[in-house]
Amino acid sequence: MMELIDTAPAIEVPPAEYARLLGFPPGHVFDGRAAELAALARDWYAQKGRPWFYARRCESLGLTGDQITLDGEVFTSPRLHSTLSAAQATGAFLVAVSAGTEAEEESQTLWRDEKPDEYFFLEIYASAVVEHLVTRAAARLCGWADGNALAVLPHYSPGYPEWDIMQQPKLLSLIQRGARHALPGPLECLDTGMLKPKKSLLAVFGITPQLERTQRLTGLIPCQNCSLANCAYRRAPYRRTNTALVEVEAASAGERSTPFGVDARYSVNTRALQRWAAERLTLTPQDDGTIDAIFRYDGTTCSNMGRPLAYHYFIKLGPRGEGYPLREMSCAPAPGDEGHKYMCRYISMQRDVLIRAIENEKPLLGQPLGDVLTWTRSSSPAGCYCDASSREHKWGLALETLHFALAKRKEGT
Repeated sequence: MMELIDTAPAIEVPPAEYARLLGFPPGHVFDGRAAELAALARDWYAQKGRPWFYARRCESLGLTGDQITLDGEVFTSPRLHSTLSAAQATGAFLVAVSAGTEAEEESQTLWRDEKPDEYFFLEIYASAVVEHLVTRAAARLCGWADGNALAVLPHYSPGYPEWDIMQQPKLLSLIQRGARHALPGPLECLDTGMLKPKKSLLAVFGITPQLERTQRLTGLIPCQNCSLANCAYRRAPYRRTNTALVEVEAASAGERSTPFGVDARYSVNTRALQRWAAERLTLTPQDDGTIDAIFRYDGTTCSNMGRPLAYHYFIKLGPRGEGYPLREMSCAPAPGDEGHKYMCRYISMQRDVLIRAIENEKPLLGQPLGDVLTWTRSSSPAGCYCDASSREHKWGLALETLHFALAKRKEGT
């Protein structure tokens, strides 16, 4: 069995990736207070962060129906199954990465010390570290695969579209059970499926000997969502995306995604959508055909005298020709907002659970924006974010407003 372990990987988070995770537009250069906060987070982590990654090769891989069997453990993920089948995968690597417990503990200290800006920048930097670790792990696997006439496929993780996050405990157990060496740092899975430390990730990388097939179907090449500079094994240009399965699915269906439709039936009054599109939504088209969108939600807490609060929804859409796929999604308090601190669940002992839930919920990620029109979701007008149903409702508002704005743009109105 092959294992890769790194207890002190070099961390070189590209400034553009850090800025993207912070919600800044592409090409943004840090200055002023933002530059100071970014430098503080980087310097602190360089001195006290303890990142690590672990990878081991599976002894066996089986594909039946929509189920994947890894070393005897059965997982259900139609999306991952589609990728492995399309590539005719013969094996897989199981990977665990973590930014370590230190950053999480320091973030909590900063929050208790009422330093929300420092807290936010360190939290996001730790998220960037996790992405960088996955990239580093992929590069190591690509180096091994290249020397063995194999190709590595894009990674996939529980919590991604069509892979229930509740299967995460089973994946962690499988990684630990088959390991010859203990994981380099502490890692556990909570009942909710969330990892602790929260800035961690479990992933499956498929491997295949079908090199020509991966070159023909670019969705099978991990390079497009790998930002590692000067990689000796790069087979395609970097193009940031959270899922690289458009061509795979199209090949399976025998056709491309359906065009973005304008004859839409929304769950929200169109007059409200029109106002929100004008007042709350910012669209920034990019040269590569993608669109960066920010939607602002203004609400109030359900307790503490109804304190006003504001959240920003950051959404990156793929090109119109691909059906505007939802490539990146995140939700965070709007800069300067203090109202979210007064939500009843936030100030209770469940604060960390709430923060993680808001960070990790990315409904319809990887799917065309038009899928919001057929998305069956909760209808909860509560202004706070304490319950999953109210958070799902707000994501629906953001996505329907975005769909409405783009549909009207296509109509020329």
